[in-house]
Amino acid sequence: MKKLIKSILVIMLVFIGTSKSFSQKSTSESYDQKFKLGFGLTAGYPFSEPYDLNIGGDVRLQYDFSKVYSLTLTTGFNNLFVSGDDNDLGYIPVKAGFKAFIFKDQFYVMGEAGAAFAVTNDYNKTSLLLSPTFGYATKYIDISVRYEYLPDFPTISNNTLDKGLGQIALRLAYGFKL
Repeated sequence: MKKLIKSILVIMLVFIGTSKSFSQKSTSESYDQKFKLGFGLTAGYPFSEPYDLNIGGDVRLQYDFSKVYSLTLTTGFNNLFVSGDDNDLGYIPVKAGFKAFIFKDQFYVMGEAGAAFAVTNDYNKTSLLLSPTFGYATKYIDISVRYEYLPDFPTISNNTLDKGLGQIALRLAYGFKL
């Protein structure tokens, strides 16, 4: 798991480091710092049993402190669907992140970290949540793909109880300036 986290951090640092080389903006330009608010819908594919699908919604507050760099705060609700008689696992993610725009200020990379608070009847633990993201944004629309890792959520491996859920998710969102 430590290797996975280190690999994700190295990839994020490489993307953030290269964003300056792709950006054509002068550092002397004046930029109005602003807040944005976005509402998104997410569909995800969990890589571990017993989960079949993840569906959720979120709200993201974004503070642009330059044309290229932003800070984010995201929360919402996700439901991991389980087939059979087992209960689904619903959780509330709370994440803070750093977003860097690259390639003509429309494509971006983002890293988020936070916690996932389980809210189902039979499981109520909290997990760390790590989430690197690659996306495309226009003035109002945001489309992104992210990998999420929840190391403390229960999974099944070789018919035994295990921990550590990884999933990939697609997010479609509508955002606007505040």
